[in-house]
Amino acid sequence: MKKIIIYGSQYGTTKRYAEKLSELTGISVMSYEKIKDLSAYDEIIHFGGLYAGGVKGLKNTIKALPQNAQLIIVTVGLSDVTNTNNTDHIKKSIHQQVPQPILDRTKILHLRGGIDYSKLNFMHKTMMSLVYKKAKNTPEEEKTAEVRDMIETYNQKVDFTDFDSLQQVIEVI
Repeated sequence: MKKIIIYGSQYGTTKRYAEKLSELTGISVMSYEKIKDLSAYDEIIHFGGLYAGGVKGLKNTIKALPQNAQLIIVTVGLSDVTNTNNTDHIKKSIHQQVPQPILDRTKILHLRGGIDYSKLNFMHKTMMSLVYKKAKNTPEEEKTAEVRDMIETYNQKVDFTDFDSLQQVIEVI
């Protein structure tokens, strides 16, 4: 079975995960921006950073996906991936992005990433500022653990990257 790792990364965390998996498995890796033809592959592992409810680069991978290829989607975001409320929310978003026939043959996994507010572009800084203000104004009893974490780490550099968590991806491959 011929495999490839595709990644969509804005600030580098997702790329680091994809490259580390490539190093561990010997599977070739490339950015979603360089996809031309995936017809030679039976299994595509797509690593995508989570941005505004979407998985970076996934649309390009879906467009190029061979008809019967196995797809593994690995999301990378700030949310605590041990919290099922968080992962359920991510899966719901993916279900809106991926057609059902493809979803039927897709495995979805989640890894925790990081953020460095000093490196965010203007649009992402603005978006995070709005999310932060909304979170701060949420009544205390309605704040989830994720919201509290976001408030606590706002405007800082945090990195939850854990290469050991790639073991779950290797097991699925």
